[in-house]
Amino acid sequence: MATKHDLILAHIEGLQVGERISVRGIAKSLDVSEGTAYRAIKDAENSGLVSTIQRVGTIRIERKLKKHIEQLTFGEVVQIIEGDVLGGSNGLQKDLNKFVIGAMTEEAMQRYITPGSLMIVGNRLDAQKLALQGGAAVLITGGFDTSPEIRELADHLELPILRTTYDTFTVASMINRAMSDQLIKKDILLVGDIYMPLEKTRYLTTTDTIKDYQTLSNSSQHSRYPVVNKNTRVVGIVTAKDVIGKPDSQSIERVMTKGPRMVKKEMSVASVSHQMIWDGLEVMPVVADDLSLLGIVTRQDVMKAMQLVQRQPQVTDTISDQITGDIQSIEEDLEGNKLPAPQFSFVVTPQMVDELGTISIGVLNEVIANVTKRTMVANNRRNAWIEQVNLHYFRLIQLESELNLQPQVLELGRRSAKLDVDVFIENSLVAKAIVVCQVMERP
Repeated sequence: MATKHDLILAHIEGLQVGERISVRGIAKSLDVSEGTAYRAIKDAENSGLVSTIQRVGTIRIERKLKKHIEQLTFGEVVQIIEGDVLGGSNGLQKDLNKFVIGAMTEEAMQRYITPGSLMIVGNRLDAQKLALQGGAAVLITGGFDTSPEIRELADHLELPILRTTYDTFTVASMINRAMSDQLIKKDILLVGDIYMPLEKTRYLTTTDTIKDYQTLSNSSQHSRYPVVNKNTRVVGIVTAKDVIGKPDSQSIERVMTKGPRMVKKEMSVASVSHQMIWDGLEVMPVVADDLSLLGIVTRQDVMKAMQLVQRQPQVTDTISDQITGDIQSIEEDLEGNKLPAPQFSFVVTPQMVDELGTISIGVLNEVIANVTKRTMVANNRRNAWIEQVNLHYFRLIQLESELNLQPQVLELGRRSAKLDVDVFIENSLVAKAIVVCQVMERP
């Protein structure tokens, strides 16, 4: 049964981003004490659900994308395996470097035991002791216990000794999956990785004048600047077109564009690039939760970052990679004649079907999206992002069907493109999609 604390957290999570929260309001609306409400709000703040902003109050914010991604800690392993801690709890915050399955003799185990590793064993007390002495934490599978001596040794060395009811194969698979997920998250580029920090950012205040703008523009050779108030909160943005024809003595506050689009450090570069494309923005202020200026991110920064990501080797496969990894490009027809435009083939495997044995709509969408991106690259549009897919499904696509996908570019502009993708099985049209893309221009 959910506690009052859990109900308050669920209530807060259900609020819209930007909505104000107060201890008294929560206590009254949910019929709880103000002390209970206060503790739940602080917990929500610690978990990134809310933020307290000076002179504004506590508001619901977007949950930050966690980036403690470099490695798993032993404490996180406990959560993953649904286990418990038998000893060495002071070492739970240490990082896991690798895990080793101790299905070998103790003599053979010694070469694999390294500080920061996790030895997965059963109820072999000597192996558990050997691992701890070598600087490795221990995970006991099968729900077995350990001896008081091993517990004391784990406490003394501050190396966790964990226990799970799962078998060795299952628990190794769970940890391996978690480590792969961490690597994928690590590769997600965030605004905080590329933005220009405040000490290098040029900006204006609401009390500055157009003459100040001209002076700053002449010295920096830029034309777009965030505008902040006396508390360094972003209140607008000013560009060259805002100041044309205005007297030098006029204040920036009178001519700036109010309520500009802003981004947080925790947002992905891909999502910011989409906003810049959609709204035609060259510069976006980077702000804290209280809207104070932290720096800026430019269209040029985003372009360079996205190009760099595309060139980076990928460490581990995502579901998208697993779906689209077998798409083959077809350059020639059956007689060996070169096709006027590339086509693609794809075979439906057992993992890609629904309960009826037909291809999942999500899988088909992913295949069409991949074919679209590859077609855009062939047309020298590498920096393209799919905005909309209208998919029409004419016939059921069965397991082991070989699809022939024939994309055709309908429109190709500087900032957008539209493609038609026909899907055939043995020359019979089974699906059709109209795909709209946004294109990021080169800086």
